[in-house]
Amino acid sequence: MPNVDPKQFTVQVRDLGASEYSTILEAMQGFTRDRDENSQDEIWLTEHQPVFTQGQAGKVEHLLAPGSIPVIQSDRGGQVTYHGPGQITAYLLLDLRRHKLGVRDLVCCIEHSIQHLLKTYGIVSQLRDRAPGVYVNAQKIAQLGLRVRRGCSYHGLSLNVDMDLEPFSRINPCGLTDITTTHMAAFCAVDMKLVKQQLLSSLSEELGLELQS
Repeated sequence: MPNVDPKQFTVQVRDLGASEYSTILEAMQGFTRDRDENSQDEIWLTEHQPVFTQGQAGKVEHLLAPGSIPVIQSDRGGQVTYHGPGQITAYLLLDLRRHKLGVRDLVCCIEHSIQHLLKTYGIVSQLRDRAPGVYVNAQKIAQLGLRVRRGCSYHGLSLNVDMDLEPFSRINPCGLTDITTTHMAAFCAVDMKLVKQQLLSSLSEELGLELQS
């Protein structure tokens, strides 16, 4: 058995503020490539500058009119999505073997944690079969995209809090043609800092994590 420090089972939280997607993508890939069985898990929070990202299954026909917003190829699962200010993106850099989680377990925990958060704001949400993410009727409010390498996850989720939704009209979000998008601000007053804290709390409870700032 490896000599694992019990402290390594806590999760380091890093709030990266505003960021460029390509910079964070490279950092996530490097972190995951270089980690070992003793490396501490981390959760990174950020608000990306406007960008469309294409997942590994991405099809060009779902990019309708990107205009001046850059399109970046990503190694996460899924199709195309949009990231921008007013949206919390949380990257979960977890050793799934350590937490005895399968990929589907992680997806379910993320979705349920988002639903729990939304419920505290009186927002009733739903899930869809074979379409990861969280929905409010026919509107998507949170996106999921993961990659697992050597048993460790990276990428994660994005929650639309209070943002300009117009760029979503330039794509078929996540490759879906029968939905639009929404954000929490359409239903209630929101404070980004508070929502970040509540999202972390919900994730830690659902996944059984001990968070360390």
